[in-house]
Amino acid sequence: MRVDRMLSSMGYGSRSEVTRMGKAGIITLDAAEIADAARRIAVTPDLPARMKIDGEALDPLTGVVILLNKPLGMTCSHKDSGVLIYTVLPDRWRRRTPVIATVGRLDKQTSGLILLTDDGDLLHRIISPRSRVRKTYRATLARPLAGNETELFASGELMLDGDAKPLAPAELSVVSETEAIISVTEGRYHQVRRMFAAAGNHVTELHRERLGGLSIPDGMASGQWALLEADNIASIFHMDPAKQT
Repeated sequence: MRVDRMLSSMGYGSRSEVTRMGKAGIITLDAAEIADAARRIAVTPDLPARMKIDGEALDPLTGVVILLNKPLGMTCSHKDSGVLIYTVLPDRWRRRTPVIATVGRLDKQTSGLILLTDDGDLLHRIISPRSRVRKTYRATLARPLAGNETELFASGELMLDGDAKPLAPAELSVVSETEAIISVTEGRYHQVRRMFAAAGNHVTELHRERLGGLSIPDGMASGQWALLEADNIASIFHMDPAKQT
């Protein structure tokens, strides 16, 4: 691929801007300057370790997958008002092509694990109903649990207001009278909040803890993010280890 086309698609600037970067001597490959940004190079997995832009390692290539511990108040949108989820990323990452998008959404008042990627095939595989990727949340409730929620959510017969078909069975584990762990395999609009509302309760706090077999790394603070390796990505499609027997 031409260097100017590649770097432009990665958000480093327009092609003309990348051309000027080359002439300024700030693009290097294996420590040698690339003065002509029209030069074609092999785009191999080791390229970020070999290419530098103004002394900094090249950003990850296409196929990036990011795990974010989303804080409260942040919106999963490119355009809405307020604090947007993409503002946690380096500025130029927001200009990449293909674009980096969230894998599903967490509403403004829900915190926890969310993925972002520019891999459209992976994104659709994760959110596809056929994949049945389990999403696990910790819910804090306004009122004590009634005691029938585990059976109700697992029944496969719960209808949410406005929906045309019942929910798939979901798992509920009681932590305390006002706190529970709930795992769902669907991604309906505000699903967990609406499930507890259908059971006569109200969710006051909601935090996503797991996506499939993937969890937030120990020590990752709210608002922090990390790039995922292949084994981490594969774990998304594995059963939660806590559910294995």
